[in-house]
Amino acid sequence: MKKHLMWTGLLLAGSLLLTSCGFHLRGSLPLERYPAIFVDAKKHSELANLLSQQLESNKVKLLTKLDPQAPALMLQQDSLERRTLSLFPNGQVAEYELIYRVKYQLLLPDQELQEFQFELTRDYQDDPNLALAKAKELDLLLQELRNQAASRIIRQLNRIR
Repeated sequence: MKKHLMWTGLLLAGSLLLTSCGFHLRGSLPLERYPAIFVDAKKHSELANLLSQQLESNKVKLLTKLDPQAPALMLQQDSLERRTLSLFPNGQVAEYELIYRVKYQLLLPDQELQEFQFELTRDYQDDPNLALAKAKELDLLLQELRNQAASRIIRQLNRIR
């Protein structure tokens, strides 16, 4: 009985400490300062689609045109670069470093245009004998990088004052 009471007390104290310091799980972030936002990107941009989905899940209305009273997020570039890390003895590439670069601008009402850019990297091992499986793995890695980029932009929006 005493052990059970002690564990309950520790659990309660731990949860109080976490909530008092402002900790919250990643997922939906409170974006109260952005009830609506305009997102501008290239047509059929997968990053823009993911970003729009995450904004909507955070209860942010997506505007169809630029509004001077609402923030505007302009995705300038998202690109993937592959850099060779190692080779097989026969000279074929054995391992790549995938570098996903994102550049975007944020225009807040009554503020100057702000520019942001970041890179996300992953290592990718290639095997020419498993070309189909490796192509699928590369697609999954790219999707993961885009998801992380969209989440990073959302977190950045939450930090901007």
